[in-house]
Amino acid sequence: METHKEKILVVDDEASIRRILETRLSMIGYDVVTAADGEEALDTFRNADPDLVVLDVMMPKLDGYGVCQELRKESDVPIIMLTALGDVADRITGLELGADDYVVKPFSPKELEARIRSVLRRVDKTGVTGIPSSGVIHINSIRIDTNKRQVYKGDERIRLTGMEFSLLELLVSRSGEPFSRSEILQEVWGYTPERHVDTRVVDVHISRLRAKLEDDPSNPELILTARGTGYLFQRILEPGEIE
Repeated sequence: METHKEKILVVDDEASIRRILETRLSMIGYDVVTAADGEEALDTFRNADPDLVVLDVMMPKLDGYGVCQELRKESDVPIIMLTALGDVADRITGLELGADDYVVKPFSPKELEARIRSVLRRVDKTGVTGIPSSGVIHINSIRIDTNKRQVYKGDERIRLTGMEFSLLELLVSRSGEPFSRSEILQEVWGYTPERHVDTRVVDVHISRLRAKLEDDPSNPELILTARGTGYLFQRILEPGEIE
């Protein structure tokens, strides 16, 4: 029986980069489709339904930010942005618009391959320890279903990206205990210690989660800041437990 190949959409206006990535990613078992500009990217995405998008920022017709915004209106597909060397604002903007991760140009194909593997693995990951056997957690008006990887606020389903859900699941697994940014980067993104300088990835994802889950994101009650450490989810009481 033929196994399902994960499909990757590579979007870059440089033909040489598209060619290299198409060749390399195909060689390691991915099905690859490509697009040369933002408008083509959206068309190709809708037709090909990829499992992950590699998205350059600087492109004609519609830049990577515009594509990212459009994709997030209709999909939670993992997005890895390709950003210019040293341009921190580029990276933050991409993350704020809903990207899951980024790789800085010029990059080695091996680094990008590692990031793709890591993001796809974490998006599909299940079975975090510390979660009730039912897989369902209730806190205030929030219901987190770790089996279906879905979150509800009251009766409304809250759309989270795969990485946002993995981050929430990690925080909930040890509710009341703080996680350092480095710990979060390692557990959710699979970053090696030398890349732990990228703590803004965590901060922006926390900000995105708060915007979706908190009644007042500027005064969070669920996802709290642990001063000088990182972040924690408010302690979830066991049934029958009194605070």
